[in-house]
Amino acid sequence: MGTKESKSEFKRVAILAHSRQAQAGQEAEQVAEFFREHGVEAHHGDLTDEKIISALQAGDFDLVVTLGGDGGVLRAGHLCAEKDIPLLGINMGRFGFLIEVEPEDWRELLPRLFTGDYWFERRMLLNVQLQRGGKVIESSEALNEAMIGRGRVVRPVHLLASLDGEALTTYVADGLIIATATGSTAYALAAGGPILPPQLRNILLLPVAPHLSVDRAIVLSEGASIRAELKSGEEPVLSIDGRHTIDLEQGDIIDVRASDHSVRFLRFQEPGYFYKRLLTIMDNNPATGKENQA
Repeated sequence: MGTKESKSEFKRVAILAHSRQAQAGQEAEQVAEFFREHGVEAHHGDLTDEKIISALQAGDFDLVVTLGGDGGVLRAGHLCAEKDIPLLGINMGRFGFLIEVEPEDWRELLPRLFTGDYWFERRMLLNVQLQRGGKVIESSEALNEAMIGRGRVVRPVHLLASLDGEALTTYVADGLIIATATGSTAYALAAGGPILPPQLRNILLLPVAPHLSVDRAIVLSEGASIRAELKSGEEPVLSIDGRHTIDLEQGDIIDVRASDHSVRFLRFQEPGYFYKRLLTIMDNNPATGKENQA
């Protein structure tokens, strides 16, 4: 088959598949071949491919395509954000809250990359800093949330929270979720929090199983900063996007605010796709096997 000349802004593409999904790897090869047939330089591998990741961190790609679930999108999103590289997900997982392209649809949709029939959606990141003894010992970014919570011992953590430098409240709870609008459909949704439009730059504050303390979610204004000091807790941890977990000590301070970076998703569907997809997933939760029922 001949090679078509690419008229797209995307000249060099990375296709990253979930390393534990053989089907995703096979599909990635086909996606790479599609781009090559259109004159685009395409490199495919998995999310642990050091050569591709190094090139990605150097800003050598114009587009990243992931094949997997939301976890793969989260990991790729962290890699893409600093260099502002667009990210497109093809869903090979169960949910795909962050993804709009299904495996049976990409052959129909990807040609639109060469006609300009797509748009970009920015999602904010949180900058999360862990301070101990007056020094920053950890700095990370979260697309979904930072969660401060108890470990294996079933006892609540005590957190003194402040907003923009002013005392807010003391949380006594299993944990405290500090989430983006994107994260409002992740752990925060499971904990009973509100669903926020994904483009918002607000921060959601939500206690998990609070005990005789504030039990309502708080939606903070854009640009707010939250500081949570750990007063007590048994084996407490800080979890960032559910993938990076750090043991905490009494007196640790977690400072959270909007990051200077954001993740730029490439979208084909109309902006209202978010609610339609969310409600479809919730009505047909793959985890329950409901979609297989008559």
